[in-house]
This record gives sequence, C-alpha cells and structure tokens, in this order.
Amino acid sequence: MKREIIRLNEVDSTNDYLRRHGSVTDEDMTVVVADHQTSGRGQGTNTWESEDGKNLLLSILVRPWHTPTAFQFLLSMTGALALKDTLDAYTEGITLKWPNDVYWNDRKISGTLIETSLSRGHLKGCIFGIGLNINQLQFVSDAPNPVSLAGILGHEVDREEVLQQLLDNFERRYELLERGGAADISANYYMSLYRHEGFHPYEDADGRFEACIVEVGDNGTIVLRDSEGRFREYTFKEVRFIT
Repeated sequence: MKREIIRLNEVDSTNDYLRRHGSVTDEDMTVVVADHQTSGRGQGTNTWESEDGKNLLLSILVRPWHTPTAFQFLLSMTGALALKDTLDAYTEGITLKWPNDVYWNDRKISGTLIETSLSRGHLKGCIFGIGLNINQLQFVSDAPNPVSLAGILGHEVDREEVLQQLLDNFERRYELLERGGAADISANYYMSLYRHEGFHPYEDADGRFEACIVEVGDNGTIVLRDSEGRFREYTFKEVRFIT
C-alpha cells in the first residue's frame, strides 16, 4: 500500500483534520500524527486525555470499497487487532474490550474513534482515530482506569518505533481483510476479547446480571448468554462491563 504520513505539532483533532483534507490525497493509506490535540475526541461526548508529546495521537484514512456498510465493524476489528499485534511485542495481558478499546489486564491503554463515509451502499472512506498511551504516567481526567506502556514497563518507549510497528501491523491486517479474510479477522478478534472466557458482571437498562460472551457479529453487536441461559444481544452503549 502507498502510505503518506502527515506530522503536526498541534491540531484540533486528527480525525477532523483528515475529514477536512483527506479528499486531496489519493494514497491508499493517509496517516496524520500529532503531538497535541486541542479537541481530541472519544466515543460520543467523551474526550481523550493526552499529555503533550507523550503519547501516540493519530488517524488513519483508508478507502475500503469492498466492505459493505452492514459489515463495517470488521474494520473496527481490523484496527483493534493491529493495536494488539503492536502491544503484544512489548507486554503480555493485552485484550480487546468490545467495542473499540484496548486493555492491559483491567486497565485501558488505547481507544479508537472510527468515522465512515458511504457511497452506493459501500464504504467510501474510513478514518481510524487512535489514542495510544505510551509515556504518560499521570492522568488527571476522570477516566477510571488509564494506563500507559511506560507505566507497564517501568521505562519510556520510543514513540516513533511504536508508530511504525502499528502502521505495518495495520497494513497487514487491512490487506488480509481486503483479500477476503473476514472470517480470520472475526475469529482473531473473538479470541482476543477482554473477558471472552467465563461469566462476568454486566449491566443494562434492566439492571445487573452475569453472562459470558457468545459472539461479536460483523455488524458490531455483542451476544451474551446470562447465567439463566438466556441470550442477550446489544448494540453500542446498551450494555456496560462491570469492573
């Protein structure tokens, strides 16, 4: 894949930058990396805390013409697996928390905001906005469980080295998806899930319950089986992991 990397000292949001300027590039993959975001975003109204120059803040634009809109969560799986591939080289205990967080044990090390554009029932463009905690040691927001790679390892890590590994892993996983490897992507994602084995506590609009994960569909829904044997299917924000 042809790859273009745009490096910025400061930007409002790397996702917003690509939405404004992504149409001017025809590369297979366009990457924007910033040392600081003034309006870094997470899911919904959430923000992403990052100390200036300490972490990886980037967005990746690809044009997945062969992925139907109904299965766009496969792209989320692809990006999540690329992050896990990268972090696995540094530490054990990395899992993928549905729908789009990366965990080290019970603590969040990375989050992804994915934005898509559509054309004639297919995806015209997909932007992966990634915040990956690398060298930040103190977190002052109300995020409940953040951790960084340096906090895990006890020493700072070369951000550029992690970036290049992440882009290589993303490219490899994305090309697998484009070659028809959706089943492999989906299976790898399931096996990498946070709490994919055993019963654990969850909460939905009706209250708390215990359940095990049955599957995550290519459309992004998660299916749980509760302790009474009942199957429960949820979309984003309809169920919460209790830690």
